[in-house]
Amino acid sequence: MSEILSSWNEFSQALASCATEADVFNLKASYLGKEGTLNKILKDLKNLDPEDRARLGQEANGLKQRITEALDQRLDEIERLKVDTLLKEDRIDVTYRASMRDLGLNEAAYHPLTRIERDVEDLFFSMGFDILDGTYIEDDYHNFSALNIPPEHPARDTQDTFWFKDGVHCLRTQTSPVQIRGMEQYKPPFKFVSLGKVFRNENIDASHEMAFHQIEAMVVDKDISVGHMMHFLESLISKTLRSDVTVRLRTGYFPFVEPGFELDIQCQICHGEGCTVCKDLGWVEFCGCGLVHPKVLKEGGIDSTEWSGFAFGIGWDRLAMMRYGISDIRQMHGADLRFIKQFKSY
Repeated sequence: MSEILSSWNEFSQALASCATEADVFNLKASYLGKEGTLNKILKDLKNLDPEDRARLGQEANGLKQRITEALDQRLDEIERLKVDTLLKEDRIDVTYRASMRDLGLNEAAYHPLTRIERDVEDLFFSMGFDILDGTYIEDDYHNFSALNIPPEHPARDTQDTFWFKDGVHCLRTQTSPVQIRGMEQYKPPFKFVSLGKVFRNENIDASHEMAFHQIEAMVVDKDISVGHMMHFLESLISKTLRSDVTVRLRTGYFPFVEPGFELDIQCQICHGEGCTVCKDLGWVEFCGCGLVHPKVLKEGGIDSTEWSGFAFGIGWDRLAMMRYGISDIRQMHGADLRFIKQFKSY
């Protein structure tokens, strides 16, 4: 108990000195990360008697929850302080009103996409994933060629790409380029995830936008199978949507995985009855997934005879739609603060 109490006291002192979001995230990594204080405590459990192991394990889980709540609270405080400082410094802001917080700037009314992003990052972080970022403007190699999509490949036509005039750079059509950049940076075994905005020249409707968000994850290790992938995806679905959801797995073609699959979930808007979101099918495509193609591993400098892995990409706009019962994706990309205020109770 003294070790748990000591860790909490040290954490509290460190948290009080965190002045920026970066400070908070660094502190989070030092306590909840793969090599963090809490994991070191948990690793030592195996050396204890069963009675002590159960007691200390329960105390450690309690410590994790307290730390997580304290970190979230500190992030909210820093965000409020930033807004207050901005409003005080911008003394010629004629739009200032004392009730501005009620219009969506307080922590009680985060945008649903922000809520999903935070929950997903916390889940991946707790499972030992590194969280990577990527550029919005990509080159042809990282966005297509390195992902087993050469210039003549028909998959390029289906992505309706926004190209720049040089014909080499484009607005990224997927977060998959982070896979290549991640393999260039890390040596296996590894697991990482990237969350960010992507762009496609889509026809906009209730379930499609030209600018939307994707979650891209990749795991590379020895003897990775489809079973590992399904176990992880089922955990991700239940944790993110906060309910048991009916799923189905069907074969699908993606150039960067082999075999490839599409995982669908029963529509949470109509519960399988059929609506505009699921196009009256009762099912919504949740993600494309599969085992990483050997050619993609080769482009990342990884020997596919020794290492294997799985990867998947999820549109997190649709995650938000399923979780909060939003029937039109365009509502999430509008500028009506009345929409955001609906989510104060979530």
